[in-house]
Amino acid sequence: MSSRNAFKLPEAVRTKSRFRNAIGKYRLNRTGDCIACGKCVEICPYGVHVMRRGRLVANHHLCVGADCPEPCHAACPVQALTLRRNPDFDAMGDFRWTPDLLASTWHMAEFSEMPPNHLEYKIGGSAGGFDKLRIKFPPVKKGDKSLLEADDDPDMGVELNRRGDNAHKIRIEVPFYGGGMSYGSVSITTMLSRIKAAATLGTFCCTGEGGYPDELKPYDDHVITQVATGLFGVREETIQRVKIVEFKYAQGAKPGLGGHLLGDKVTPGVARMREAVVGYPLFSPFPFHSVYSVEDHKKHVDWIKAMNPKALVSVKVSTPTDVDMVAVGSYYAGAHIIHLDGSYGGTGAAPDIAKKNIAMPIEYALPKVHRFLEEEGVRDKITVIASGGVRTPHDVAKTIALGADGVCTGTADLVALECIRCHNCESGRGCARGIATTDPELIKLMDLDWGTQRVINMFLAWRKELIRILKRLGMKSLKELVGRTDCLVHLDYMRKSRF
Repeated sequence: MSSRNAFKLPEAVRTKSRFRNAIGKYRLNRTGDCIACGKCVEICPYGVHVMRRGRLVANHHLCVGADCPEPCHAACPVQALTLRRNPDFDAMGDFRWTPDLLASTWHMAEFSEMPPNHLEYKIGGSAGGFDKLRIKFPPVKKGDKSLLEADDDPDMGVELNRRGDNAHKIRIEVPFYGGGMSYGSVSITTMLSRIKAAATLGTFCCTGEGGYPDELKPYDDHVITQVATGLFGVREETIQRVKIVEFKYAQGAKPGLGGHLLGDKVTPGVARMREAVVGYPLFSPFPFHSVYSVEDHKKHVDWIKAMNPKALVSVKVSTPTDVDMVAVGSYYAGAHIIHLDGSYGGTGAAPDIAKKNIAMPIEYALPKVHRFLEEEGVRDKITVIASGGVRTPHDVAKTIALGADGVCTGTADLVALECIRCHNCESGRGCARGIATTDPELIKLMDLDWGTQRVINMFLAWRKELIRILKRLGMKSLKELVGRTDCLVHLDYMRKSRF
């Protein structure tokens, strides 16, 4: 990766919804009494109303409802406008990805800015996990405003190789990279949108376990190739192409279960890449049946280093109760990155029975691993990445304060592409938005350039909000936040605090 001074962030470009009627929190109903006077266009500060060929149309998703300083429906001279809450909005999402969080992410993906106040963009409605944590900001003092507005932004980069060995010296320019979503589980357009965005932002994106499609090869320097238990598409040639190789020992959303790709997603292209049979379901077993000790694990790491001596090795694990021992074992086996995957993540294909009942919550696992690595004297020699339910820049900040160096994203990227969390990811034709599909017709619903820019916009908005958070905490570097649990408060133990 480039040095901090040499790297130039991409520009945000407004990228509208690809659907004619984007879903918003409110709906404005215009009756036939409208005289097309243009008063609503004139007074609306959010661009909700547009005059087209002498007729007024509304971009409903931009309406902020009761938060509007000068409501158009109240100012209409003929009372032709009425405002109501959109029932489609309330039907979306789930407790972790609430309708507000979905719409907030869509706003960031369109404008590259944090959403208006009428949307809750910091937490979901799960009543647990990151939703029970708050960032504890110090009281605002005189002169703090000038500090927040200063041009000198905190350093947001993360060094991925801290071992000081002969492998690549890699720095990512933002504290996140894209998690594995395999060819077959999502469309090739989805994969490319995420990887092209990662390359533009100076970071990485993982292939998942479905192999290395030829379309990804122009972005080799920003691809993490995954070696998972099914060994689908694992070839010496692809391991030699990349700078980072990830061993996936377990997924936080379904630890102990392995992976499962249903037969209707195994198209000819997917079957060819995975060396499988068209139409037949594919399973990734749990665990690697060649690994039952740290010594076995070291043989895996040595295997990668023998094929590609410069490659960084990442180890992705779930969060069992002895995850601290797993982390230190990975360090002594020669890994550069320990990737802790919590149970709050996963797409609509991950079973709820596993997500809610297996493994340790990530907010407990992270401090445990961070402390143990410190006690072993190796915390500064290995990079800790966390994933599993990271939905917002506030989740990123909480994750780092709990002990991670950076995060790995997944579902948030798909929401930027207008996923509505319908939980039909496992079906070949189940994704009505053409994101988690292998169906040739549905894949055409999304344009690659559009998808790339939407992901870029969202992450630029995340970066700006993270900078604001660090400035409010009085920090000049993201490194200062690592392990700072004193910057967090848990609602269950809070008596009286302000945020």
